[in-house]
Amino acid sequence: MTRYARRGVHGQTVEALARRILGGDIPEGATLDLVALQSELDVSLTALRESLKVLAAKGMVDARQKRGTFVRARGDWNLLDADVLRWQFEGGRTTDADRALLRNLAEVRAIIEPAAVRLAAQRRTESDLVALDEALRAMGEDHSDAGHAVEADLAFHRALLDATHNELLERMEMVIESGLAHRDRIVHSSPHSENPVPAHRAVLDAVREQDADAAEAAMRALLEQAGRDLDRIDDGDDDTKGPGAQ
Repeated sequence: MTRYARRGVHGQTVEALARRILGGDIPEGATLDLVALQSELDVSLTALRESLKVLAAKGMVDARQKRGTFVRARGDWNLLDADVLRWQFEGGRTTDADRALLRNLAEVRAIIEPAAVRLAAQRRTESDLVALDEALRAMGEDHSDAGHAVEADLAFHRALLDATHNELLERMEMVIESGLAHRDRIVHSSPHSENPVPAHRAVLDAVREQDADAAEAAMRALLEQAGRDLDRIDDGDDDTKGPGAQ
């Protein structure tokens, strides 16, 4: 799955349109007024049409004679596309749709990661362990820096998927990364989230020992902790919900 390159006016136009659609500002079924959008976004009609082609390829818009260009039903959108996930979560606010998608992501992770970590325990190489060790070390360096914590967490889970040495599982990183990053930004900005290092260390220790059963159990415990952290925020227990949270 190839990420869309975010460059220049074209890239900015694609993202502006995508975020309006994902945020509901341009609702499902709406017919787009291309002339008005061209003026509002200050782009040429050609650039606007090229941007819409990108969104059409991701199932978000379509065009029909007499009807024009319109927003397709959400059920047609390619929600597993890495760009669509990123656009959903980088709009500067946390909506109900975002939180529902985070819950869906948690369910997907609960299916994929325990099985993936079993393979990682069986197939990991020394270089895989080095990558996991480095990510875990980074996670413990500065708990006050939410951005640093997010990057370290992503690096750890990316290294785990790489350690499966399964090309399709490795590509799952592109599916979950954007949602996981947004979830991490919310959770790590909270003063009451649990320290993630011990749970991740338990996973790494089991992978290092090539104990698939222990690795799966440790991953399930890690995901349960992740769920508790998000529950605290959803329940309004925290004073700080992270950037853009409502």
